[in-house]
Formats: sequence, C-alpha cells, structure tokens
Amino acid sequence: MIEHVQEYWLEFLTIASVHLLAVASPGPDFAIVLKHSISYGRRAAIVTSIGVGVGILIHVAYSLLGIGILIKTTPVLFQIFSYVAGAYLLFLGWGAIRSPAPKNIGNVEIENVLQLISDKKAFMVGFLTNGLNPKATLFFLSVFAVAVSPDTPNVIKLGYGLYLALATGIWFCVLSLFLSSKKVTRFIGKRGYWFDRIMGVVLILLAIKLVMPV
Repeated sequence: MIEHVQEYWLEFLTIASVHLLAVASPGPDFAIVLKHSISYGRRAAIVTSIGVGVGILIHVAYSLLGIGILIKTTPVLFQIFSYVAGAYLLFLGWGAIRSPAPKNIGNVEIENVLQLISDKKAFMVGFLTNGLNPKATLFFLSVFAVAVSPDTPNVIKLGYGLYLALATGIWFCVLSLFLSSKKVTRFIGKRGYWFDRIMGVVLILLAIKLVMPV
C-alpha cells in the first residue's frame, strides 16, 4: 500500500512540475485573461480564469475516455481540431483589434471607462479558449502517456486532472488580481484600448501559429 502511495506521489510531483512550467508560459489563456483584465476589470478576469480552469476538465475527460489516443493517432482529426481552435482565436483577436477608443473621458475614474461583459460570457470565453487549445491537448496527451503509468487507476488520474484544473484556475485568478490592481490600471490609464488591440494581434498570431504546419 505504501509503495503504491509513493508511486502515485512521484507521478503527481512530476505532473505538477511540468504543469507549472506549462501554465506560466504565455499562450492563449494568458492573452485572454490579460485582455479581460484590461478591458473588463477584475471580476471579469477572475470569472474568465475560472473558466480556463474548468476548461482543463475537457482534456481530463478525453484522456480518461481514451479519445485522446484517437486524436493522437488521427492527424486529420487533430488538424480539424486545430482549425476550429484557430478560427475561435481569430474571432477573439479581430474583436479586440476593433476595440474603440473611449470618448469624452475627461477626468472620469478609470474604473468607469471599463467595458461590460456578463459573467456567463466571460466564463465561456475562458472555458472555450482552454478547451479548444491544441497545445493543451498535446500537453495532456504527453503527460498521461509519459508521466502516468498505464496501471494507474482512473480515479487517481481523475485526481491529477482535478488538481491541474484547480491549480490553473488559481494561477490565473492570482494573475487577474495583479493585472487589475490600481497601480496597473493607472499605468494603463486611458490608453487601455491600445493594450486591447495589441492582445488582439497576439491572439491572431497565435491562431496563425496553430494552423501553420510545423
């Protein structure tokens, strides 16, 4: 029993270490959380971050069900998945680029300049951004194929997945708190729409990278 616990603990530490490096690297999740922090404020960014974390469960589900093997062994299917994800990021990026400059701001507080977005929409954007991210797909396929033993029970794998979802959500929530702090918003000031447009360009570049052959 103790040997099994030690085995799973080593697997967990391996997965947690690799995940820390993966989640800290810039990507679509980071870009969309940054965009929402600037455009919509702290609450929207946190809700988006929660959506990103919950989106991890999509990858956990197909990894446990074995669908991941089908995606990995069927390049055409994975390519279609990449095109869908690229189209979604392109849609988000184009919307960000078209972000209008605020009019007649004067000395109004920066908080009042923020645009509005519903919690449901913010959550779904985060959820879909992560759920449709092919890089996340490759990450989970690699982790569950290399770091996790085939003999590891599905309930343990599910525990790994729940941890990854929780850790991802917490990471981006903390990032949201920083990006939406008063110091950051004051630094961005009335030129926040330019940051929004820059994030739009980043999202479009990420979309192009997804569909371009390696």
